[in-house]
Amino acid sequence: MSSEFVISIAEKAIYTTLIICGPLLAIALIIGLAVSIFQATTQIQEQTLAFVPKIVGVLVGLIFFGPWMLSTIISYAQDILGNLDRFVG
Repeated sequence: MSSEFVISIAEKAIYTTLIICGPLLAIALIIGLAVSIFQATTQIQEQTLAFVPKIVGVLVGLIFFGPWMLSTIISYAQDILGNLDRFVG
């Protein structure tokens, strides 16, 4: 195995990870920004007010994006395991 081949496998793994995590991170970012703006305008500094809506939003996003995320992970794993003989030999 050449170094370019290993780098391409690592690049595909990182790309797949970012694509899978992206929607949930975007949801948490948007909810966190909205809650922060709400806290700044009302001067409420409650810690659970910032934490609970993010958890609920990520869980709803996981329900919505879960099948797509699972199919992406499965296709990546099938690609890696299907070409295992190329990696070892």
